[in-house]
Amino acid sequence: MEKNLNIGKVTRIRGSVVDIFFQNDLPAINTLLLTGKDNEIKIEVYTQLDEHHLRGVSLNPTQGLARGMAVLSTGKQLSVPVGKNIMGRMFDVFGNPIDHLEPPKDVIWKSIHQLPPPLSERSIKSEVFITGIKAIDVLIPLERGGKAGLFGGAGVGKTVLLTEIIHNMVGHDKGVSMFCGIGERCREGNELYNTMKDADLLKDMVMLFGQMNEPPGARFRVGHAALTMAEYFRDEEHRDVLLLIDNIFRFIQAGMEVSGLMGQMPSRLGYQPTMGTELSELEERIAYTNSGAITSIQAVYVPADDLTDPAAVHTFSHLSASIALSRKKASEGLYPSIDFLQSNSKMTSAEIIGDKHYNLAQQIRQTLAQYEELKDIISMLGLEQLSVKDRNVVNRARKLERFLTQPFFATEQFSGIKGKQVSLEDALDGCERILADEFKDYPESAFYMIGSIDEIQKVEKKDENQEEKPKTDKETAEKSENKVAVKKPVVNV
Repeated sequence: MEKNLNIGKVTRIRGSVVDIFFQNDLPAINTLLLTGKDNEIKIEVYTQLDEHHLRGVSLNPTQGLARGMAVLSTGKQLSVPVGKNIMGRMFDVFGNPIDHLEPPKDVIWKSIHQLPPPLSERSIKSEVFITGIKAIDVLIPLERGGKAGLFGGAGVGKTVLLTEIIHNMVGHDKGVSMFCGIGERCREGNELYNTMKDADLLKDMVMLFGQMNEPPGARFRVGHAALTMAEYFRDEEHRDVLLLIDNIFRFIQAGMEVSGLMGQMPSRLGYQPTMGTELSELEERIAYTNSGAITSIQAVYVPADDLTDPAAVHTFSHLSASIALSRKKASEGLYPSIDFLQSNSKMTSAEIIGDKHYNLAQQIRQTLAQYEELKDIISMLGLEQLSVKDRNVVNRARKLERFLTQPFFATEQFSGIKGKQVSLEDALDGCERILADEFKDYPESAFYMIGSIDEIQKVEKKDENQEEKPKTDKETAEKSENKVAVKKPVVNV
């Protein structure tokens, strides 16, 4: 047995990049190598330098590694466990459980390097993926088996929106959810695990983390590992999978770090020259095939809120929907803080979503765009200087903005407001009635953080009932004045 072992030795160490000498049988690209005192350091072959030397990327910290140390070639690629028994568990990039429970039994180990499904096996249907979030379902419908990106800087609500979509998908659609944390903080992973456990949603989820403190090699491969697990549920169990990646920018960043350590010449803004290829290898595996669909929602950190950054631009090209999160909206307390005029979806066409939905979405966008143009005039001259027609547009737009906010299940503990899931029909009905000026006399605040539009009428009826028992003529007059004051639309820009 020992005669068949292929052993080399370390010749050079530069951060996470290790050069290794093999006398014979140079291991192939992506082969997993073991080194260190107890073979605890795992290295993946990245490139072959000549017939005896190769360069690999370490997937663990390289402390304690020294030149001359023996390196064992496993002859296999990095693998992760797949199967029914991985449900409800949390893993690292090597497939080791990190939730303090026993390793799962009766699982198959599968290489993380798989080819994307060929075009002949892909489905050609276009179906809408309902999330239960008004703002997304009405204006930026997602595609089943497609890829949607959440673009935004730090602290605008990307992770909260992802968590809410997991809740709605797993809790109501009985699908499988895969959460892949690439280069995220351990605090976020811990919070997500406990939130899902408390909500009893963990049994339909698998989590995989390559944390921020891990070497670039681990962060660079954790996305492929998550996709291998997701592909099993799609191809073998024919189930729909929701794959959430937080954050795809960290994947590109890990590739940039590896590329720099490899000595490759950087391209624009310091990114790796192979960024497009590396991103495509990951993104093209997310597909809607004849056996099932992997629908992916990816958080994309935008450096300095600059949407022209190469990382954001390359990611845009793979997506069927782009949801841009706005810091200005977040500062006004309008959550989800989606910038509707910057966001778009290829599903927004009359052939896919139907004429009624399409025309309504266009009307909403037009109203919001007109309001955006009028903002400068309002800030300089005031609302009174606008024509009656323009004033009506402003009132409608501000009511729509508030109606498209929604209380989330993910934030119940912070906001104290019970989360709500809204059907597409209710969301469309509410928008249509606001645009028809049915709620012209209602204050803007009545539309903020409600579910369906019927909830606004319940609030209004309660107020009317309380006002039904006046004691004196003077009190009646006072109450009627208050009523008029409440009914007047309040506009603050």
